[in-house]
Amino acid sequence: MQKSKLWTKDFLAVSLTSFFVFVIFYMLTVTLPLFATDELHASKQSLGLIVTIFLVSGIVFRPLAGKWMTTLGQKKVLLIGVFIFLIGSILYMNIHSLSALLLLRVLHGIGFGMSTTATGAIVANVIPEQRKGEGMGYYATFMNLAMVVGPFVGLTLTNTLSHTAVFTVAVVSSVLAVLSSLVLRVPEVQASSATNGIQPAKGLAAFFEYRSLPISVAGLVVAFSYASVISFVSIYAKEMGFTQASSFFFVVYAVCLLASRPFTGKWFDQYGENSVVYPSILSLAIGIFLLSQATTSWVFLLAGAFIGLGFGTITSSFQSIAVKKASPHRRGVATATFFVFFDSGMGLGSFLLGILSTAAGYKGMYVFCSVVALLAIAVYLVLHGRKSQKQRIISQNESLGK
Repeated sequence: MQKSKLWTKDFLAVSLTSFFVFVIFYMLTVTLPLFATDELHASKQSLGLIVTIFLVSGIVFRPLAGKWMTTLGQKKVLLIGVFIFLIGSILYMNIHSLSALLLLRVLHGIGFGMSTTATGAIVANVIPEQRKGEGMGYYATFMNLAMVVGPFVGLTLTNTLSHTAVFTVAVVSSVLAVLSSLVLRVPEVQASSATNGIQPAKGLAAFFEYRSLPISVAGLVVAFSYASVISFVSIYAKEMGFTQASSFFFVVYAVCLLASRPFTGKWFDQYGENSVVYPSILSLAIGIFLLSQATTSWVFLLAGAFIGLGFGTITSSFQSIAVKKASPHRRGVATATFFVFFDSGMGLGSFLLGILSTAAGYKGMYVFCSVVALLAIAVYLVLHGRKSQKQRIISQNESLGK
């Protein structure tokens, strides 16, 4: 039986849109703390707010974006989101105070929340059902590549040119995100659901997909631990004397992730999510612990390898599980639900871990976060893993019975 085609124009367009948006997100996440310290003379305690406020505004608008997609359509919500994101990127050029920066982060977070919720829902409808795990894995690879390109370009430009160069790249990437969105042809499942006899959800159910909540809670715990990496690794590297190696941290991350990507997505489809999720969370925990123990650049980069193998695979797996739980017309809401919890973990982690790093130092913070990552294994097992294993056994028995 011939496989349905995965690499279509629309799959590439939505993946590229996501890539350009996330390039900006990760580039600014690692460079804005340096900008705030160098140019705005911000205190160490306030650095976490730069990420937290951005994510909070995105969290507020994700459920709204999920609901709007059922009425306005997915592409309209996507276009509104990327245009807001473009405006925000342009405004970084004229920031001269911490308060102005935090206010701009609110606007930029709205655009981020709307656009990434829309791309997550769109790609779930573009990927063939029988290749969902594989397709979501490759889609996540674009986000993971952004996780490499963004910090690498941002830190390189900051160290060699200026913060203005970073903001210029953010504007260019935003324009490319808009262009990719415009050529995207979207199957409007959400918008047409009301005419297909499906009653629209009411109350909180209009904003949250309850069947996706368990995996979303597990995602929150994972994101909390990972916030220590994305929010503070550049400052930690500078403190430890790994400034040159910091630019290559995410390159190593990407190489290890890309080496595993052809296998993990297929394993997800063939052997079930548990076969991928458990080792991925363990890899993340090992990587974060190695960060806490790093005294040389090679240990620092080895940590990036384990974190890339772990976190990059976890995000695509969890998002796949979230959308699989929902009906096709609810995939936008399911995507919003997952990212509300995921971003909440990231935002809460950035804020609280900033406080913890002041009291215990970055090494102590990373030890704590490695323990949190290990706890995520237990959370996943209780909320989803056991049920998934039972369902797989039942499916195998039914298949043997036939």
